[in-house]
Amino acid sequence: MAKKPAKNANEWAISDREVTRKDFPPDFIFGAASSAYQVEGAAKEGNRGASIWDAFSHTEGNIVDGSNGDIAVDQYHRYKEDIELLSMLGFKAYRFSISWSRIFPDGLGTKVNDEGITYYNNVIDALLEKGIQPWVTLYHWDLPLHLHESMGGWLNKEIVKYFTIYAETCFENFGDRVKNWMTINEPLQSVVNGYCIGIFAPGRSENPSTDTYLAAHHQLLAHASAASLYITKYKEKQGGQIGLGLDCEWAEAWSDKPEDVSAAARRLDFQLGWFLDPIYYGDYPEVMRKKLGARLPQFSEEDKNLLRNSLDYIGLNHYTSRYIAHSTESPDGHEFYQTQEVERIAEWEGDQAIGGKGGSFWLYIVPWGIRKTLNYIAQKYNNPPVYVTENGVADEEKRSAQLHEMLDDKLRVNYFKDYIAQVAQAIRDGTDVRGYFAWSLLDNFEWCLGYAQRFGLIFVDYDNQLSRHPKSSAYWFMNFLKGDKGNNGKEE
Repeated sequence: MAKKPAKNANEWAISDREVTRKDFPPDFIFGAASSAYQVEGAAKEGNRGASIWDAFSHTEGNIVDGSNGDIAVDQYHRYKEDIELLSMLGFKAYRFSISWSRIFPDGLGTKVNDEGITYYNNVIDALLEKGIQPWVTLYHWDLPLHLHESMGGWLNKEIVKYFTIYAETCFENFGDRVKNWMTINEPLQSVVNGYCIGIFAPGRSENPSTDTYLAAHHQLLAHASAASLYITKYKEKQGGQIGLGLDCEWAEAWSDKPEDVSAAARRLDFQLGWFLDPIYYGDYPEVMRKKLGARLPQFSEEDKNLLRNSLDYIGLNHYTSRYIAHSTESPDGHEFYQTQEVERIAEWEGDQAIGGKGGSFWLYIVPWGIRKTLNYIAQKYNNPPVYVTENGVADEEKRSAQLHEMLDDKLRVNYFKDYIAQVAQAIRDGTDVRGYFAWSLLDNFEWCLGYAQRFGLIFVDYDNQLSRHPKSSAYWFMNFLKGDKGNNGKEE
């Protein structure tokens, strides 16, 4: 196969100058993001029930560094301190998730946990006092353990009912102040890694050819049920909006050969189309039906009616891109990629790569990929409102490094500059992008990688009482949001 030359980064550059806040509309939202299991801790406080991630992280061998989220970065007790940091940096929004098992410890919806309601009321009120909009995700992977053990969790259609009860409880208790909701975060990642590869909770890989698609089907129906309830019963009186959070790495065709162009399109269908086509077009993508046959569940007419118009916006989580080539023997080795008949290519002989390397093994820095992804959504789905709900890059944990070395995160500063510039370009292209959230506010528990990866704008010292220290990237955002880029990301 002929090698494809690396894309010239300047081909997609906004201009020769650095991006500024003025490149975005005045009402464009900038925020930072996190999720409950990754930051809250207090796993056994406040009458919280266990989640699948509690069980998974406490099983030997599942987490790279042997850690868990029992304490995480202790935001449960330190939320006021973290909200002060958000305010200092100039962010006007904070995207966080609610832990289902803090609201219903067994997940079933039989008895509301008042301590959980009180905690999230306190967080929401503290944000609003600082002029920061709460953006609430209802499900960020931490399914109540009881639902998994008693009924199979996402493999059982009954879970749609329980998720809807949980969602309505949140709308009733928080919707007078929360105006921006997301039902489910990255269903693709939770089902592929949780039910196919087995590296995420609940750690299943026994039946990847069916369980992966069944779990995704039920998450999609759970989204539709909760979102439809919100839109019909709460939206008008509460004045909010609701969306779905999807992840997508851009798929650039490896060559101009028809089979590679088709493979890249297929790859996008297996990421975004999997969840958006049923909402916008009434069924899964045709190529998924063709490749998967009877393994892909069917939608009833009732399902299709629920799915139709079940979102006000799309949340896009985007980090990286790949070249995609057609291949009947995917080197990724997992059933999910074998079915797609694609090869994901990041680097090859001769030191050529699609982009610079981030701190994570999977993350290559390809700023033009986010612009292409946003424009693709606009073109395929009639230009819906989109918020970039996650975007960021990791550093590896280096225990031997000095604090000042970890705080001087030049790689992250440049990543945000370049990716945000491409978001601005997508807006100039006519794409309806309305907000951007940096992942993440704090260094935190990075799922199966534990604390070995640091995505935060704020350094968390795990060896010194979880003290917080803003990195250069935090100061870059502060200057960017306040219109002062004179110190290039350094503190005045």
